Amino acid sequence: MSIDPGAEIHPSAVVEDGATVAAGVRIGPFCHVGPEVTLHAGVELKSHVVIGGWTEVGEDTVIFPFASIGQIPQDLKFKGEHTRLIIGKRNRIREYVTMNPGTEGGGGVTRVGDDGLFMSSCHVAHDVIIGDRVILVNSVAIAGHCHIEDDVIVGGLSGVHQFVRIGKGAIIGALSMVAADVIPHGLVAAPRAGLEGLNLVGLKRHGVSRAEIGALREAYMALSVGNFREQARKLADEGTDSEMVREVLDFILGPSDRSFLAPK
Repeated sequence: MSIDPGAEIHPSAVVEDGATVAAGVRIGPFCHVGPEVTLHAGVELKSHVVIGGWTEVGEDTVIFPFASIGQIPQDLKFKGEHTRLIIGKRNRIREYVTMNPGTEGGGGVTRVGDDGLFMSSCHVAHDVIIGDRVILVNSVAIAGHCHIEDDVIVGGLSGVHQFVRIGKGAIIGALSMVAADVIPHGLVAAPRAGLEGLNLVGLKRHGVSRAEIGALREAYMALSVGNFREQARKLADEGTDSEMVREVLDFILGPSDRSFLAPK
């Protein structure tokens, strides 16, 4: 066990031999930290937090009561293999959130980026990759093997099907069931989710120029006529001066195990 003398650990907390606890870490009442857990500088566990498995929590991340982090995957194929959960810096992980490590068949790692907000009762399943500045609202469930890129917002009580990719800057409305890939900056809503358009509010909030937004709109209209991948290949062959349009085309033409949500 490696516990920095600058860490604050409540007498009722259990930190098992082998855990690594850095300077400035605060572990509150009735927390349990397993033997293969690494807590980097400034991490705070409020109270009643359970962290197990081969789990790493990045600097200044705060985890709220009753979160369960790093417990074995909810996957019947899991046979006890030694897999990881890596959580980045400055995340806010609220009450009752669950995050599981990877599986051997899925690459062995579940990875969460920096500066995310995971509201109460969210679930991040095995082998999921989550980018930076992602917000999962209350009771969102991300199934195994999903890839959620930077700056995505997923509305409350939504579910994302396994192997789905959600592109950078997309927004998913509340109560949506997302069963296919979502293009970068896409806007998705409704119980059986469909692509409603572009996330114009998010683009403006991030200071995207009117010219880039105009180029994205034109590309979206072109993509909406016929098959997404066929139209994307056509646009890619024609070429574009817009970096954001190229980003969308690269996403559509990239490897995927799912189809794409069709525009309504």
